[in-house]
Amino acid sequence: MSAAGDMLRAEGLVKRFGGLAATDHASLAVRIGELHALIGPNGAGKTTLIHQLSGVLAPTEGSIHFAGREITRLPVHERARLGLVRSYQITSVFRRLSVLDNLALAVLARDGGGLGLWRPARADHARYEAAAVMAGRVGLSARQDRMAGTLSHGEQRQLEIGLALALRPRLLLLDEPLAGMGPDESERMVALLQGLRGEVSMLLVEHDMDAVFRLADRISTLVSGRVIATGTPDEIHAHPDVQRAYLGDDFGRGVP
Repeated sequence: MSAAGDMLRAEGLVKRFGGLAATDHASLAVRIGELHALIGPNGAGKTTLIHQLSGVLAPTEGSIHFAGREITRLPVHERARLGLVRSYQITSVFRRLSVLDNLALAVLARDGGGLGLWRPARADHARYEAAAVMAGRVGLSARQDRMAGTLSHGEQRQLEIGLALALRPRLLLLDEPLAGMGPDESERMVALLQGLRGEVSMLLVEHDMDAVFRLADRISTLVSGRVIATGTPDEIHAHPDVQRAYLGDDFGRGVP
């Protein structure tokens, strides 16, 4: 059972692939309204853990509770209906549709409506008004009529966040949203995520440690499939086990 104040709680998650335990009794809690970061070296099991939280993989052992309900065996679409929504590391948008059409389809999926056989999709004014509001929310108002495939990489990631937000998530799983971005694009994404504080709970998997330490309310460090430490950015920065396993003693000192 989730503790009061927790949006998501995973307890003792084990995922075995043959003789390999990709997650080894990993436990994690995301509080209501917080941005919680999950960090760790390559091969630590972060993706496997996120797969279990989102429903892509079923754990071998352990339990997952979301908003006070056990969801350990629920499929991905049922978790999304409850408000647990994932944004993927690899950008996934309809490249031949406009930004506005992409967002309108996400609104349609949220509302469970139909396009109708004999009317153009654009005739659904309410849906497109909601899509236009979301385009502005993620900084794409000026691009809303552009084909998604013509957007820059960073803009496509902004659109992907918009698609997830259009589903009205209670918890957003963010899988490396800054991957492959230049400095300007990264700053825009950081600003977007900062703007979502308090609106939606977030679990962020990210390798950009500067961004993580700027954004996170709390950080959990995963090493060899286990969470070895959870705390505030200052606590994680100073944690000797985290320094040895991942950050290094010179992290944050300006030492190359």
